[in-house]
Amino acid sequence: MSLFSTSPTGIFRRKPVDAIEPETEGGGLAPVLGLWQLTALGIGAIIGAGIFALAGTVAAQQAGPAVLFSFLVAGVVSLAAALAYAEFTSLIPRAGTAYTYGYAVLGEIAGWFIGWDLLLEYTAIVAVVGIGVSGYVGALVEQVGIHLPAWMLGAPTTGPGHVVDLVAALLCLLIAFLLTRGVRSAARVETVLVWVKVGIVLLILVVGVFFISTKNYVPFVPFGWGGVFSGAAIVFFAVFGYDALSSAAEESADARKHLPKAMLLSFAICMVLYVLACLVLTGMVYYKNIAPKGAFAHAFEGVGLPGIATIISVGAILGIVTVMFTFMFAVTRVWYAMSRDGLLPRWFSKVSPRHRVPTRVTWIVGIASALIAGFVPIGDAAELTNIGILLAFVVVCSAVIVLRYRHPELERPFRCPGMPVVPAIGIVGAIWLTIYLKPLTWVRFVSWFVIGLVIYAAYSYRKSLLGKRMQLTKD
Repeated sequence: MSLFSTSPTGIFRRKPVDAIEPETEGGGLAPVLGLWQLTALGIGAIIGAGIFALAGTVAAQQAGPAVLFSFLVAGVVSLAAALAYAEFTSLIPRAGTAYTYGYAVLGEIAGWFIGWDLLLEYTAIVAVVGIGVSGYVGALVEQVGIHLPAWMLGAPTTGPGHVVDLVAALLCLLIAFLLTRGVRSAARVETVLVWVKVGIVLLILVVGVFFISTKNYVPFVPFGWGGVFSGAAIVFFAVFGYDALSSAAEESADARKHLPKAMLLSFAICMVLYVLACLVLTGMVYYKNIAPKGAFAHAFEGVGLPGIATIISVGAILGIVTVMFTFMFAVTRVWYAMSRDGLLPRWFSKVSPRHRVPTRVTWIVGIASALIAGFVPIGDAAELTNIGILLAFVVVCSAVIVLRYRHPELERPFRCPGMPVVPAIGIVGAIWLTIYLKPLTWVRFVSWFVIGLVIYAAYSYRKSLLGKRMQLTKD
């Protein structure tokens, strides 16, 4: 008997857990990741462009020193969703993250749209992070006396020619290449780079605290609380890496036990570091003078520590790359799961026999993210990612409530506390933050949504493996 009832039919048919992992051409994914590798994956996704790039942008343009509150608001909403994700990963340890949870609990149409949404959002995240890296590359090469053409870093040019962030685009392709080499070897590199990144943040805190001037904190909320909430809608990008971590469920050696722990550990560590780093940055530099790109490196240059600025730039480049790794990893697993279920062509779920990774979708995502990174401004790309993730959180938090009441008897190694209040906070908070996103962001999102609806109606509904099985059972 299936774990979940499959009585709903049509677009609301629900996928039973025992059907989530059918055999795939080339073999399945390799379960090789332990607790600390998973925790490093989570930290790698959370600490990155959000602090090294977006913190400076939001402080200068939206929130001032109150960027600290922007991170805290985003963190509260994110924590509510993190607890819901933790319950699901202990119950349904499968690839596909929110797509899989939505499919199993709310039905195929919900699963389809959240999966379709994540394909765009995660790919855009990789691009945003690549753009953030290029800002530190620019700061680094200037520190050593090399001046790259402005167009290579996406900076405006006064002469003829196109503005292309070539550094960001090439980084996206590099990450795709690393991921095609296999998860075990890529995870080792990821773990080393994550601890380098944490070390850089600690260096910022330990050294930067001696250059804080309390005068820089006045006024603390220069743009009002509307600016704080607008900033929260943007920096939300920086606090939800555990969502991508859940996509590693099938490559975890003990997902039910390790994934919930890794999610909460990585979230707690990163939020503490975020709050302290924001205090240091806005204490070192008056908010109007904060550099939108390469903020921490420029801050230390401004206090006469170019050597520290160089170390930060190198560390930020290495550290932000781990975010690109985690989210490109995540989007390829969502795509893999949707293809495996028949909602997208099965050609995409081909797994390399040697490395046991979905190489085809990895290269497709690498090229798509390179194009976004090369031609789309960081602010627009960041908002595009946030609207999708916020709506994914609404789906997951809703699903955990529905499943708790529909099947209270199920054994849950981790249980979301404060049911249903905590996931309800996640739902309300996520919807609330979407209000502060630009109208153009909604237009882009709805356009992608409509494209997804056409594909589902024309292809996915008919090709769904679950639909075919239900039809055979009925016949």
